[in-house]
Amino acid sequence: MPIMSPAPSQRTRARGAKPEAAQDVVFAWLKKHVVSLPRTDGTFLTEAEVCRATGMSRTPVREALLRLEADGLLRIVPKKGAFVPPITELEVEAIMQARGLVEDFCVRRAVHVGEFLARELDRVLARQEKQQKSPLEFIELDREFHRAIVRAAHNPVLADFYESLRDRQMRMGIHAVATSGQRTASVLIEHRAISEAVRSGDADQAAASMALHLTTTLAVLRLPSLNYPSVISFESVL
Repeated sequence: MPIMSPAPSQRTRARGAKPEAAQDVVFAWLKKHVVSLPRTDGTFLTEAEVCRATGMSRTPVREALLRLEADGLLRIVPKKGAFVPPITELEVEAIMQARGLVEDFCVRRAVHVGEFLARELDRVLARQEKQQKSPLEFIELDREFHRAIVRAAHNPVLADFYESLRDRQMRMGIHAVATSGQRTASVLIEHRAISEAVRSGDADQAAASMALHLTTTLAVLRLPSLNYPSVISFESVL
């Protein structure tokens, strides 16, 4: 799959970036590209390709690739490049099981700030509703919704672990949106149920709403894979 080209504004920013910021610019751009790749495909990226696409030199590109490797999103293969592996069905199951454990604990703890957290969740929902035709933006807001709940539990160790899970699940989430035409509407309904349960202060109801949402998400992730294009072309095919 050809590597996507950044928008003109991204190129301008990359070329005009200060040396100490170059790695961060490449990292942000490259991460967005990687998570938009179909989850069933393995893809090789070379430093030369990324340099051409971003207008950056090899040093910040190499450093950004190493950071993505540390995050578990790719593997550096000597003399070949960076390999973005497919996400297997076993990995899907394992990630969702881990999410279930973390989010059950966190949503139960989070109800103690019910109204405050519910207002934050409602704000994210309002933005997410406007992005139903933009899969990457929709999934990024999905991550923001769940992140707010995890952070409200005030356990930094779990919060860091959860972030690593969601990095890998970005590709899975885009797959779920692409393979199920009604999934975005269902997610919004499920998210509203979670928000209302948090607002009520009922820990058991909040946990039940979260469990239903994650169970439904896993069912969609188990659907047969589609050979869909990179996120750059999503809006033209949905």
